[in-house]
Amino acid sequence: MFAFSGYAQNWQSLFNGKNLSGWKQLNGSAKYTVENGAIVGHTVRNSNNSFLCTKKAYGDFILEFDFRVDDGINSGVQFRSESLKNYQNGRVHGYQFEIDPSKRAWTGGVYDEARRGWLYNLNHNPAAKKAFKNNEWNKARIECIGNSIRTWVNGIACADLLDNTTLSGFIALQVHAIGKDGKEEGKTIAWKNIRILTKDVAKYATPENESVEQINLVDNTISEREAKEGWKLLFDGKTTNGWRGAKLDKFPAKGWVVENGILKVLAGNGGESTNGGDIVTTRTYRNFILKVDFKITKGANSGIKYFVDPSMNKGAGSAIGCEFQILDDLRHPDAKLGVKGNRKLGSLYDLIPAPANKPFDINQFNTAMIVVRGNHVEHWLNGVKLLEYERNNQEWNALVAYSKYKHWPNFGNFTDANILLQDHGNEVWFKNVKILELQ
Repeated sequence: MFAFSGYAQNWQSLFNGKNLSGWKQLNGSAKYTVENGAIVGHTVRNSNNSFLCTKKAYGDFILEFDFRVDDGINSGVQFRSESLKNYQNGRVHGYQFEIDPSKRAWTGGVYDEARRGWLYNLNHNPAAKKAFKNNEWNKARIECIGNSIRTWVNGIACADLLDNTTLSGFIALQVHAIGKDGKEEGKTIAWKNIRILTKDVAKYATPENESVEQINLVDNTISEREAKEGWKLLFDGKTTNGWRGAKLDKFPAKGWVVENGILKVLAGNGGESTNGGDIVTTRTYRNFILKVDFKITKGANSGIKYFVDPSMNKGAGSAIGCEFQILDDLRHPDAKLGVKGNRKLGSLYDLIPAPANKPFDINQFNTAMIVVRGNHVEHWLNGVKLLEYERNNQEWNALVAYSKYKHWPNFGNFTDANILLQDHGNEVWFKNVKILELQ
């Protein structure tokens, strides 16, 4: 199953098979018992999420355990997790190995409990959805080595994540809160054969499987695999190198700042390009995959533009190009304008609407992705495709003719063009701006 686990020495049992020595319960009031050599968690009414936690913290490790879960409930195993008085009054938070018997089938994904939400769901690795066996004992493996977090279910690789938010913490067995109707009361999740390896961890790590998508959440970095694939940073987290004002030959003197690895467009009067102005890349791009993490303040408006010719609009307002709309749909009036929602978040602004139901959290960074392969273009948000279209054809030109861009010649049909981050007078944060140029 795993190339080196059979040779690994110094495994430590975290559960003695008899009692809960070495563990403590936090947050909720679910019941934990020891039955037939397994820890069994029982759901109860009127309880928050419950966690049976190790008393020790672990940094780099390989963790293995067997688990079985009843249908109809959700659970997980926390790792590198914490409970701090100054964070939500002691609420357990941190990485979670997901246990999900639902049709969604995300068992083995990585969730950031009470913090950032999903970091690696199995839409990134559909083949792994078949690893979990319902109503049977399943074997899990988690390898945490430095920034690397990888998971397996029954020997099948599930998640491959790079993240450095928390590098040490306790391990915990979760019993999830249930609905107020109490229909799931008394259902169980069980764990056994819980063991951990903390010495010579790298020696016994599973060889890398490059067929599994890797997600890099270490801010403003290019991983070894990303570098091999050809990804480049467009923002290094420290300087404004590679950017200039859309209507300037240098970076704007005001309206934009770099703070703590974040490129911020500052609040102005809410007008379009009236404070520091838009910024564009100093070079042009043709075929590419562009990823940008963004976070908006309440009521904010901004955008990511591509196929931009900065010379097209030398007057007031924003530079002209196709736009991945960034907007607080609930609070900004622009969401109610346009046609059928084509000015809402993720839309091709004023042209093609994004779906009404899309994954977005205003309190977190969200990931926009734009894919350009010749005349084919896609908009993605947090791993979900929102829309796609073809340009440079009669249908595209007709669509443009009924938009606010109808007076701009050859709109959206350029080949080599700049990429733009928009100043629309509201504070918006950007980081992890990466591009992969395609042939």
